[in-house]
Amino acid sequence: MALGVITTVFFMWGLLTALNDILIPHLKSTFQLDYAQVMLVQSTFFGAYFLMALPAGKLVARLGYKNGVVAGLAIAGIGALGFWPAAALHLYDAFLGALFVLATGITVLQVAANPYVSLLGPERTSSSRLTLAQALNSLGTALALWFGGKLILSAVVKSPDDIAHMAGADQLAYQAQQAHAVQGPYIGLAIVLFLLAVFVWLFRLPALREATDQADVGHHTYADVLRHPHVLFGVLGIFFYVGAEVSIGSAMVNYLAMPDIGHISEQQAAYYTSFYWGGAMVGRFLGSWLMAFLSPRKLLSVFAVINALLVLTTMSTHGNVAMFSIIIIGLFNSIMFPTIFALGIERLGPMTSKASSLLIMAIVGGAVIPYLLGVLADHIGLQHAFVLPLLCYAYIVFYGVSGSKIRTPTPAAAPTTEASV
Repeated sequence: MALGVITTVFFMWGLLTALNDILIPHLKSTFQLDYAQVMLVQSTFFGAYFLMALPAGKLVARLGYKNGVVAGLAIAGIGALGFWPAAALHLYDAFLGALFVLATGITVLQVAANPYVSLLGPERTSSSRLTLAQALNSLGTALALWFGGKLILSAVVKSPDDIAHMAGADQLAYQAQQAHAVQGPYIGLAIVLFLLAVFVWLFRLPALREATDQADVGHHTYADVLRHPHVLFGVLGIFFYVGAEVSIGSAMVNYLAMPDIGHISEQQAAYYTSFYWGGAMVGRFLGSWLMAFLSPRKLLSVFAVINALLVLTTMSTHGNVAMFSIIIIGLFNSIMFPTIFALGIERLGPMTSKASSLLIMAIVGGAVIPYLLGVLADHIGLQHAFVLPLLCYAYIVFYGVSGSKIRTPTPAAAPTTEASV
């Protein structure tokens, strides 16, 4: 029952995160931005993970996992409300400010909900359980691309020259139309977030205090946690994985619309991008079942190798082959975040919540890698810029093969080997 309640939270933050992929082409056209400028959307959103993960960890340590989820939902709701004045003022900086508050709420949710799901049962099946919960996250992302494309990208965007030749009243009407395309969806999401916060607060959930700072009699520091190699390598694994996933998803609408790739409209490209996130959902349901009897480490390595080959394919081809090879990457992205996260907090006992904060902080990869991809795309073209995700998947292969192995004693168990794990 507790797992069922928490999975609704995973669904909501998946939906909110994926809406950035719709917001990016909308803002790019509305404000006439280049790739590097518009990727500040993702830099702001995922930069909040880096800046707010440790404060979020302290908040969760004080409130507990359940109330931490409630606080995260409320903060995210406030951020969603911020889109109303941002759209009305027609200011790009205001959009970035609202996104930062929204992302802060999701950071609190990530710090609280991910370890909570991992701990709701035997450690042996924690990767499988977290992958299942993340499948609902992917459902949210797929639906976000579908209804976001319908609501936000449906309005015709005019060039600066066209706007300059419009009458004053027509310009005001046009800006109001563009604002309304964003305001409606985000106000609706704010209402849902506040209602969900009330629902979780009223529901009785297990406390699991033994895996929080409240049970850490040794008062371990974050440096102590990072001395465990599987945690340190896991932090880097989350950084590179999220960077790869977000950079591909963020660029996909513009990429598929290119004449030599998909040659389709942005609205149609948003529809196809939903299959990228939908593939992650299908893969997570499948991966949750596979990890019940297969090694999570081996499965992670295999999926990362396949994605590296798919990136190489889309970089070296055109038309349908390039188009569908990049969409299929979503299917094999599926198990990566939950598996890296579960392996990164394995056997840490009361140090779990600190490790969780560090792993969530590493989601800043979603701010850094997409921006670098945008800079590369402006200089060498979008297709060749996918060399960055290729390098990210190469690191994940290393993490699955070697980096995730437990090499030092942990508070919860003696040293162990890959075979015993």
